[in-house]
Amino acid sequence: MSDLVLTSFDDGVAVITINRPEARNAVNRAVAEAVAAAVDELDARDDLVVGVVTGAGGTFCAGADLKALAAGERSGIPGRGFCGVTETPPAKPLIAAVEGYALGGGTELALACDLIVAAESARFGLPETKRGLIAAGGGLVRMPRKIPANIAMQYALTGDFLDAARAHDLGMVNELTATDGALGGALALARRIAVNGPLAVRATKQIVTESFGWPADETWTRNTAACAPVFASADAKEGARAFTEKRPPRWTGR
Repeated sequence: MSDLVLTSFDDGVAVITINRPEARNAVNRAVAEAVAAAVDELDARDDLVVGVVTGAGGTFCAGADLKALAAGERSGIPGRGFCGVTETPPAKPLIAAVEGYALGGGTELALACDLIVAAESARFGLPETKRGLIAAGGGLVRMPRKIPANIAMQYALTGDFLDAARAHDLGMVNELTATDGALGGALALARRIAVNGPLAVRATKQIVTESFGWPADETWTRNTAACAPVFASADAKEGARAFTEKRPPRWTGR
């Protein structure tokens, strides 16, 4: 793993840290590839249930590395999107821990996560229109699903910053913390998820995420198909036994 992206794994939680504080954690191709590899590891490992993505040095992510872009280098991966995540997020839940600025692609990366924990001093924004550009990494698609569409339209058209408290009031940010507390808050939330059945967590994310686009006449068929492997799993039996025996469950992911 490149030192541009740091990873750690503990108690079912993967922490992925963009480590370019001197560049406000702007994303170049190397960062995108390293983040993509980290989320692939999150999905592949049976001992991991949930991931947290954050930035080093008090900034979440300032978006694409403009110097790299000027040199012809992309900040995304074909088929995977900006930072290797925005088009194809992991199958397992991902939490954004946001300190400082999350701008342009940084906001799009946070929006691609399932949950956002942000410091009160954090600021989001899609400022691309101020430069004659467009937020092409999913921000224009996801923001209207996270906050009222007319409010999303305003921020997208003006390029104005959206502070964390306002984002929390609008429902985009799940939890607010004090400055420097976003990672700790995200880890606390991640651990509350990680103690649950891994198959159930993964299938729950799948249904919540995908069901928005399900045709009405297929909703229950698709819902049942996603639920059936969980109900048939050894973990489902273990969960019932653990409840009866009044002990913590011992999940196997099977």
